[in-house]
Amino acid sequence: MSPAFARSLAPVLGLALLAAGCSQQGGESHGAAKPAAQAAAGDAAAAQDLDTYRQLVRIHNDEMATTFGEKIVHDYPGSAAAKEVQQSLPEISKRYHENAEKNRLAGLWLYQVSPMAGGTQSTAVIFNSQPVDAEKVRLVLRRHTQWGQNAFLFGSGKGFVCKGTCTLPAVVDGKAMGIKAFAPPSGEPALMISDDKAFIALLKKAQKISLTVTRKDGGQTQELVYEVGGFDPAKWLPLPKAKK
Repeated sequence: MSPAFARSLAPVLGLALLAAGCSQQGGESHGAAKPAAQAAAGDAAAAQDLDTYRQLVRIHNDEMATTFGEKIVHDYPGSAAAKEVQQSLPEISKRYHENAEKNRLAGLWLYQVSPMAGGTQSTAVIFNSQPVDAEKVRLVLRRHTQWGQNAFLFGSGKGFVCKGTCTLPAVVDGKAMGIKAFAPPSGEPALMISDDKAFIALLKKAQKISLTVTRKDGGQTQELVYEVGGFDPAKWLPLPKAKK
């Protein structure tokens, strides 16, 4: 390389090195700014969710407030928004889940007043929640203008094994006992509770009742579990007594 040619490259190389230095410094500056921008965006999102949470609390929407509150605590741990939410979320979440369970239990019951066999009947009906993969058996509370009051199980097929009066193994809120029952002489696939008044009084105070029955179809024994805690006596309407 000639001395003259080398001297002509010196200014060019100097400019290139200067540009490279500026570019590197600019990259470092941009890299430092990126986490700060992300943090600012996260704070803005947390503030927006917190505002929504406050509004939901204000209008007593416990379900959505629980959802947004849990989201804030999960997405922005340690933030001011999360700390504020954690002051009220436990009580709101507890109330929401308690009310949701109360509504679920109440929804298991069906109440109806309808004509039946020359009279009128008022019924409160619930299906067994366990076993889940077997054919359901209704637990029926019935008032009839001609027949009076009854409590019974009603299934399908050939009904249940019960010779004369039988005792069904039962568990009421963890307490084992026996419930006397009998098969109706008319042959329906049912089991009538012998002492309906005592059984209904027991049911009104219970949360869960299990009754073990044996089906005539195959002789299969089943423990039928009824979540009765949502029973509302006021919705099981009384009927006028039959005229003599």
